[in-house]
Amino acid sequence: MSEDIVKIKGTSLGLQLSFAPEASFEAVRENLKAKLESGTTFFLRGTLVLIPRDVFMGSERDELQRLFHDYGLICRTQKPESKPEEKCEMQPAAQPEPVQPSSQPEELKPQEMVVINKTLRGGQEIRTKSSVLVCGNVNPGAQIIAGGSIDIRGTCRGLVHAGAYGDSTAFIIADHLMPTQIRIANLIARSPDEMEKNDRAERASIKDGQIVIEPIERQDKTI
Repeated sequence: MSEDIVKIKGTSLGLQLSFAPEASFEAVRENLKAKLESGTTFFLRGTLVLIPRDVFMGSERDELQRLFHDYGLICRTQKPESKPEEKCEMQPAAQPEPVQPSSQPEELKPQEMVVINKTLRGGQEIRTKSSVLVCGNVNPGAQIIAGGSIDIRGTCRGLVHAGAYGDSTAFIIADHLMPTQIRIANLIARSPDEMEKNDRAERASIKDGQIVIEPIERQDKTI
C-alpha cells in the first residue's frame, strides 16, 4: 500500500506528484523521504517537482518544499485548474531550440526531464537541454545528447552524451552499460571491444578529470 501513497509522473517540465486521497500528510512526507533517501535517479539534482496546491495547507506545502530543497530539487506548487502536462515522447533532433545564455545562477534553474517510454532504435536521436529518462533500451545506432544526466532503464548500446552543454557534474546510468561511445561534457570514452553483461547497473561520471564507470545498486526500480 505504501507505494501507492505518492505517485510520480514524468512530464515535459519535470516530475508531477499526486497523493492517495486517504493518505495523511505525515504518511506522504515519510514516503517521499524514503524515496529520496533510496538514491533513485528519478530525483536528479535540480529537477523541478510539481505538487498540487489544493491538497495540503500552506505550512505543510512549505515543509515538502524544504524536504525537496535539502536533496537538491526544486519544488513548486501547481494550481488546481492547471492542466497536467502529457508525457513527453521522442523528439526529432531538428526541433530543439538553441541554448540561450542565462544570467540566473545554475543551482536555481529548474532541470527539466524528458521521459521516453520506448526503446530507441538505430537511427533515432534524442537531443535536449534537459535530463533524459529512457524506460527501454538504447540500441546500436541510436543517440542521446542531453544537457543534463541520462538514466536508461534497460541496455545501452548506442551513443550517449550527458552534460552536452558543459555540465561536468552530469552522469549516465544504465542497467547494462555497453555503449559505442560515452561522452560527459567535453570528455569522451569508448567501451572495450569485448564486454560482458554486468548483473548490476553501472554509472559513468567524471572523476579526477576522466570518465569513470562503476557498478551501483538500484534502490528503487519503480516509483
